[in-house]
Amino acid sequence: MTGKQGRQWRSMCKGLVLGTLLTSCMILLYCLSTPQIHFSLPEVPVPYSCAHRPSQHHPKPTANSSQQTTGQTCTPKVDIMFMKTHKTASSTFLNILFRFGEKHRLKFAFPDSRNDFFYPSLFQRSQVKDYRPGMCFNVICNHMRFNAPEVAKLLPMDTSYITILRDPAELFESSFHYFGRLVPFTWKIPGDDKLTEFLHDPHYYFDPEGFNSFYLKNLLFFDFGQDNTLELDDPQVEKGIKFIIGRFQLVMLVEYFEESLILLKDALCWDMDDLLFFKLNARKGSTVSKLTPELRARALDWNAIDWKLYQHFNQTFWKKVDVYGRQRMAEDVAELKRRNAEMASICIEGGRAVEAGSIQETAMQPWQPIGEKSIMGYNLKKNVDKAHRKLCRKMLMPELQYLTELGVNLWITKLWGHVRDIINW
Repeated sequence: MTGKQGRQWRSMCKGLVLGTLLTSCMILLYCLSTPQIHFSLPEVPVPYSCAHRPSQHHPKPTANSSQQTTGQTCTPKVDIMFMKTHKTASSTFLNILFRFGEKHRLKFAFPDSRNDFFYPSLFQRSQVKDYRPGMCFNVICNHMRFNAPEVAKLLPMDTSYITILRDPAELFESSFHYFGRLVPFTWKIPGDDKLTEFLHDPHYYFDPEGFNSFYLKNLLFFDFGQDNTLELDDPQVEKGIKFIIGRFQLVMLVEYFEESLILLKDALCWDMDDLLFFKLNARKGSTVSKLTPELRARALDWNAIDWKLYQHFNQTFWKKVDVYGRQRMAEDVAELKRRNAEMASICIEGGRAVEAGSIQETAMQPWQPIGEKSIMGYNLKKNVDKAHRKLCRKMLMPELQYLTELGVNLWITKLWGHVRDIINW
């Protein structure tokens, strides 16, 4: 028995070593497969817009007490830069953007071979699929590390810049769960509750030079192209926040997603039907760590720059709501929720999300983190009427599948996905 146990132990150790080496190699392939040479591209002015202009004009009501329409009309804005931050319901919003873009026949600036612009490297125009100087695009929305000068050279001057933020404590918990296994310094954290152990002494475990360390400290600030390891009182922090303030016209909040969409509708003159959504890429509740008040305070202290950024835009968000009108906002949010519930009853089998193992159609399987299947998805009703069938499928479609349908070549992402599936098996 002892000899058999010894052989099993050696076999398990060999498997762990081989698995670690394979995982490390594939992580390096996935995260570092960025072009090493960026050619100096000529400066060619971007035209005002290349969009097929929407024909419909929407009435734009004022926010006065009478709530009456003034008779003014507006045309939907179609030139959009959406800064897709991590773990902020951005996949849900991306689905909204994809459907809006298809509706208005917009030109997307997509990455090539991956679902991001070679993150975490700073964005370069050369990373855009089939890019040539002077080309016209309407929308850019995939994950990137923001690089304002390069983005500005890609889109029309009057492009609307939009992004979304999330409470940094909740974002840290989500990022630790989703990306923790891709950050090597977390491997040495003892115990089953690695998040709690880390937050009790983050400076002991954190390596600012470590591979993928940016996922676990001030991730929002990093996504915007800033230095996430600065001390809070460093002048560069205030400078970075002012830069974000000056660049983005609308900063949405995850915690008030419907309210954010209503503000977007008002700012861009969209229609209520453009805002319909189902929550995508959500985790099942049993995998979410409930932060105690102490752990929440520690998470906010550890992500102090993100907390400062969030607090500023939380204040400006509610000022925008006040201008819009609180009562008007409440009515519009109620209407959006009513329409989403109606679509859920039409499209979704059982009316709700299910765990990955219960998703019947392979094409509807969402991307899963390494080591588990915690991301939920949907089953499309089999008897959806013809009028809603196409819309239902698109609203339920995970991000990678939708990108493929839009013509994006995801060979690196898919290769990494196959390795991830083997690891998860």
